Amino acid sequence: MDLPRYSEEVLHAFLSDPREAVVGYLLDGTVFLWNRAAEMLYGYTAEEMLANSARPLFPIYELQNLEAVLNDPSRFADGSLITSERLQKGGLKLSVCVTRSLLRNPQSQPLAILERARATPSEFSTVPAEAELQFLVENLPLYLWTTDRRLHITSQWGSKAHQCEDFPHHSIGRSIQEFVHGREASEPPVKQHYLALRGISSRIEYATANRLYDLSIEPYRGTHGQVIGCVAMALDITEQRKSEDEVRYSATHDGLTGLANYREFVDCLEREVRRADRTGQHFAVMLLDLDDLKFINDRMGHLTGNLALKRLASVMKDHCRATELAARFGGDEFAILLLNADAERARAVADRIRNCLRLQKEPPALSVSIGLSVYPEDGPGASELLEAADKRLYQDKKSRASRNSARVGQNK
Repeated sequence: MDLPRYSEEVLHAFLSDPREAVVGYLLDGTVFLWNRAAEMLYGYTAEEMLANSARPLFPIYELQNLEAVLNDPSRFADGSLITSERLQKGGLKLSVCVTRSLLRNPQSQPLAILERARATPSEFSTVPAEAELQFLVENLPLYLWTTDRRLHITSQWGSKAHQCEDFPHHSIGRSIQEFVHGREASEPPVKQHYLALRGISSRIEYATANRLYDLSIEPYRGTHGQVIGCVAMALDITEQRKSEDEVRYSATHDGLTGLANYREFVDCLEREVRRADRTGQHFAVMLLDLDDLKFINDRMGHLTGNLALKRLASVMKDHCRATELAARFGGDEFAILLLNADAERARAVADRIRNCLRLQKEPPALSVSIGLSVYPEDGPGASELLEAADKRLYQDKKSRASRNSARVGQNK
């Protein structure tokens, strides 16, 4: 890089102390100056660094500081002495004393940055664990705190984590009950703090109005092993749980209608058989088949056919209790699991579904064939109940087809 003459004079002045590692980099981070002391301190040769980025010299938690210097050099390259960390070529962390100076062009515009560095007395020592811990806590969805034996907050970290909307700032000195919105000693997570004072570790899910946390509370021990308070960590798992729920929902539901799919229905049916076997309660299985779906698709298009399927699904959901399950098996086949239902209630629900479809004014007119089975009269297990309902569905479909044929013959 060709610097103005006055900059060269400055560089000569900086290079006067052979023990100082001098690195010059442009405002995009590109290295243009690398002296012998820098090579000895950092382990890189001039050939390896010149015209390349200076970022490999910076630990990950120092990159934000570097970007701040590059974005606003007039503010941060002011010649003051600071203590910082750098990386050797082999990855070893160094503690260094650094002075940054700003070079300007003849128009006084920032041109480049000169960094003079010398290893501190703890040369080639690793960065204190606290620095890395603080970096992690500030940049991950974590919130940490400690308490004394009276459960008053003694320290806290995580001011940049987004869950701080639920864990208030400036809580040091307040009791843990205030910290978690006035909960009683017997309520989570206050209860878990008291357990920690007795040496018992806990891990729970803690929900607030807007977020969900994986909360760990541990005994905080002194130098001789005695419990002197609690140490707790809250990890925000809201987005993770949403993602898990979305994956689970996609695996158990039909994408078109939003109803449960065949696998989910059969799993629920098998669970209900086991539960009813213990309690002796009745339940019913209803299988439904949307009539003439192929005709609708062929004559009116698949979009109209899909809307017809969604219309039936909506009617089914309207006639299911919150604890009951409606499902689409695929194609034109549907099912409903009716809890605490005998044959009379199952037939009543079937009649209401048919009537609702009959009263719809939206074309095309829809109708369904339905087959019912009741536990335990029609079978002791899921497969027997599905088989019985399927036979009755076929009988209903055959009977309806015969009636429709007879009606067509009369009209002729």
